Amino acid sequence: MLKLFEISGFKNFKDTVRLDFSDVRDYKFNAQCISNDLIGKAIIYGKNAIGKSNFGLALFDIVSHLSSKNVTPNLYDYYLNVESPNEFAAFHYVFQFDESILDYYYHKDEKQTLIYEKLIMDSTLLYEYDYSTNRGTTDGIKELAPTLNWAFQETDCILKYVINNTVLDDQHPLRRMMRFVNNMLWFRSLNENRYIGFKSQSNDYHDFMYEKATLHEFEVLLRASGIEDGLTVRTNADGKKTLYFDTETPLPFFRVASNGTRALYTFFYWYKTAKDVSFMFIDEFDAFYHFELAESIVSILEKMSNTQVVLTSHNTNLLTNKIMRPDCYFILTKDKLTSLANATTRELREGHNLEKLYMSGEFNG
Repeated sequence: MLKLFEISGFKNFKDTVRLDFSDVRDYKFNAQCISNDLIGKAIIYGKNAIGKSNFGLALFDIVSHLSSKNVTPNLYDYYLNVESPNEFAAFHYVFQFDESILDYYYHKDEKQTLIYEKLIMDSTLLYEYDYSTNRGTTDGIKELAPTLNWAFQETDCILKYVINNTVLDDQHPLRRMMRFVNNMLWFRSLNENRYIGFKSQSNDYHDFMYEKATLHEFEVLLRASGIEDGLTVRTNADGKKTLYFDTETPLPFFRVASNGTRALYTFFYWYKTAKDVSFMFIDEFDAFYHFELAESIVSILEKMSNTQVVLTSHNTNLLTNKIMRPDCYFILTKDKLTSLANATTRELREGHNLEKLYMSGEFNG
């Protein structure tokens, strides 16, 4: 699981902003939000244009050079922070797998090219390498993979090179780290299917639910959102199957569905097809949802016990200890990301009205 993430010099983050998943309090309620003593479910709040979307993009930058999974074009335009004194963005990930800890640092320049890497495993430096000078310390990784050719001039990422060319046990921390990254998923609940990670392509986006059981499950979700019309699959004149609302005159789903209904479809697609997802970040997850539907979606996600989930939202109705807990709600400001538990000197308890405290400015300190 991801234990810590830090970013600086990326888009609107001039200075270091971090999310510490290990900062868990001893609340006795909503234990499903915590997994292996790490935050497993979280919601990030913040003003418009403060950087909630950019924080998610920063967190998923690792996918671009460690995996071959999809990165939707143009999401990473204007990569570097224009006020940063450095000509690179600095990333730091800490992964925890059982008792093993992996600290992975890297820098990228304005062209999103990897220019520096460092990897520490259980307090032991495996390597540190500067690609601009082709210099570094690699003794630790050489001990791990002594038979590899270590001519890094032709290698754009040491970690990926080692993993792809070394026989390691499936439960080795490096294997588990790569598997975790390969199974990360970022998507946005808007009209278009924009996503990062998990799949190389999503050609089944429009036709994945043609099985009757899957179709029925989506109908149940639609009814929960207030849509009573059923669904049906029809074969067009060209032989292509298409999803329709099952009305007296069948209506093509993707042409007449509202923004909220299409957003719900996108969520349902990933929920059904990304079963093995390790880390899910849904940007503006409830942008078109009624607050009751948003609560239902959170409830569904909380049942994904093997997946870390981070959501961004403006919906203060979700700020309640009935859904999550104060150490799982975060507020993003210009220079920091703070949990509600750390944003006040008040000792927050289960009976506190978090939404009322938020609206009154309790967490603005």
